[in-house]
Amino acid sequence: MAGRVLTSCASRVLLSASRAKCNTIKGPSRHYWTSLRRAATALTSGKAAFLLGLPTFSCLGYKVYHRVQSSTTVHALGKEEVLEQADYLYSCAETEKLYKLLLQYKDSDDAEFLWRLARASRDMSLLPDIEAERKKQLTFEAFEYAKKALEKDDQCFAAHKWYAVCLSDVGDYGGVKMKIGNSYIIRDHLEKAIQLNRKDATSLHILGYWCFAFAELPWYQRKVAAVVFSTPPVSTYEEALEFFLKAEEVDPNFYSKNLLMLGKTYMAMRDRENALLWLTKAKDYPAHTLEDKEVHKEAIDLLKKLG
Repeated sequence: MAGRVLTSCASRVLLSASRAKCNTIKGPSRHYWTSLRRAATALTSGKAAFLLGLPTFSCLGYKVYHRVQSSTTVHALGKEEVLEQADYLYSCAETEKLYKLLLQYKDSDDAEFLWRLARASRDMSLLPDIEAERKKQLTFEAFEYAKKALEKDDQCFAAHKWYAVCLSDVGDYGGVKMKIGNSYIIRDHLEKAIQLNRKDATSLHILGYWCFAFAELPWYQRKVAAVVFSTPPVSTYEEALEFFLKAEEVDPNFYSKNLLMLGKTYMAMRDRENALLWLTKAKDYPAHTLEDKEVHKEAIDLLKKLG
């Protein structure tokens, strides 16, 4: 039974400024840009993992880039300018700079600063070679910022999304019962995020993956889960498909993993024609990130199985 659920709060920033000298990466996940994949802990030797992705962010214009590089008086800037800087740094994977920038606002009562700080803290915890104790510290720190963001503004879709992501993360340090119990809460917050912003493809994708993970849970793991928790979460491939398709509808080709999951869902439903269609799209998706390359390889392997 999977216990990990991630997804980037991700209010998708579609800024109209001219592009800076930073490549725009499509897709909710960026490995060095922010890895967002983790194998979930299974109840038995079987594997059923939750995967939550990060959204696409467009780079800001060169003027913003210049401000990021030259400004030494962050507190003198207005809220919108600081948030623009934060979103630019995020789009270019400047994780440590972003964390230091937003850490100055850790005592803020503004959810817009706090959910971004939760995301930045989490991204810091995912950097390569980070020590285990520091990773744990950052994980719980991120959760506290996300919780505070939600307390300050429960109508912020990004706060709900990041709360779900960070709750999943802290669940890695708890037991199986906590993981199963948190799964309900995680779904509730993802649904709330979608309710508040129906155009956020990443929330839809994440919820689709949540459904897929529980739909593919083997019967014997369900038995074990039922012992630990009287009514473990359940879902169907049809439900997962609905969310994946909706994500594609609101933002076509936004994420290679969504294309792959569509193919895998159709495979599970024994719809060979549609499985071939979406797996081919996943295979042909431009591989900008490490995850895109992994998706490409998996799509090729699955296409071979389909013949």
